[in-house]
Amino acid sequence: MRGRLDDRPLGSTGLTLSSVTLGGGPLGSMPEVFGYEVDEEQAVELVGAVLRSDIRAIDTANGYSAGRSEQRIGAALSRFGLPDDTVVITKVDADGRDYSGDRVRASLRESIERLGIGAPLPLVHLHDPEFHDFAELTAPGGAVDALVEARERGLVSHLGLAGGRVQEMRRYLELGVFEVLLVHNRWTLVDRSAGDLIDEALARGMGVVNAAVYGGGILAAPPGAVTDYGYRPAPEAVLAAIDEMRRACARWATDLRTAALRFSTRDPRLASTVVGLSKPERVEPAIAAASADLPDELWRELEELVPPRSSWLDFRDDPLAPSKET
Repeated sequence: MRGRLDDRPLGSTGLTLSSVTLGGGPLGSMPEVFGYEVDEEQAVELVGAVLRSDIRAIDTANGYSAGRSEQRIGAALSRFGLPDDTVVITKVDADGRDYSGDRVRASLRESIERLGIGAPLPLVHLHDPEFHDFAELTAPGGAVDALVEARERGLVSHLGLAGGRVQEMRRYLELGVFEVLLVHNRWTLVDRSAGDLIDEALARGMGVVNAAVYGGGILAAPPGAVTDYGYRPAPEAVLAAIDEMRRACARWATDLRTAALRFSTRDPRLASTVVGLSKPERVEPAIAAASADLPDELWRELEELVPPRSSWLDFRDDPLAPSKET
């Protein structure tokens, strides 16, 4: 136990993560995604605040803000130092449509230089492969082979798979080369698309990390401020469930934002939950929410309000999706 956050093993990797991981997406400033700017000094100070907190893991990606997220994390690590028990995680990214083996090798070189932590990188994910051709990425000499080679050469200690649509992620999981699964927007209060995928990963001995537990902001925003879930318009069933869940939280003297984060951190199957932050003063409130003691009665009410499977991200418009809640 580290203060208010658990230390949890990451599958069979031998790595240990705090139950909350700092999400590096906002650090590079992506106003087109998050709706606000983050300047470099603010980002560096935020990482410094995290390094002084109970949070002992940082998640970023080569492609976040064209590399600025990694650069700013690297600047913070240079200024404040990297504690021995803190894990820095990154992801290889395509360059436009190029997700070749050569691109993966270039991505790794860029990440090592920006972060300034040297090789081996503790954990590197194959990022968002669902937007590219499976046959191309898994061909001999392709992106997956390049990552495996990097692990064999000692540039990377462990390989992960980070993406969205579960039907596509399962194809990569079945390759048997990844040690960690990161899912986003698909294991939350109102969307359980990744349930079976998480179970499969755990059966394989993999560690599981959960991200985007606010569904792109709707579960953390004031009522009516956001109507998208997972970066697309939310179905009426999801909007109605969110409204009812918000009222249930109020009855139990908490708020939906806290419940949305605690839903993930209270799940013992999940090694860590990635939370995007943009200001140093938000670190402690996030830790408090992640460790909040909420009553069992609230969780029972929230489970009864989960919208039907047909409204979840990866089962919308699916004729095989059952109409009843599952």
